Amino acid sequence: MKNARVTFALHFSKKYIYMPKMKTHSGAKKRFKVTGTGKVKRNRTKLRHIASSKTKKQKRHLRGAVIVDKTEHARIERLLAI
Repeated sequence: MKNARVTFALHFSKKYIYMPKMKTHSGAKKRFKVTGTGKVKRNRTKLRHIASSKTKKQKRHLRGAVIVDKTEHARIERLLAI
């Protein structure tokens, strides 16, 4: 019976190693997606309003998603809790 208590105590104490769980930043999960290779994608800015003053070429180049810069990668991964 003594071994059962020790096993329970070890199991119970291991639970707190992983707690508390990190929460995903709700703003970041709406703005970023993780690719299959682990890179982070984001959409480009400056296309929401005042688009009539921008040329067609500017708007076309702002359309696609891009990979997040490596300097920001670690910070965004922390926000996404991955």
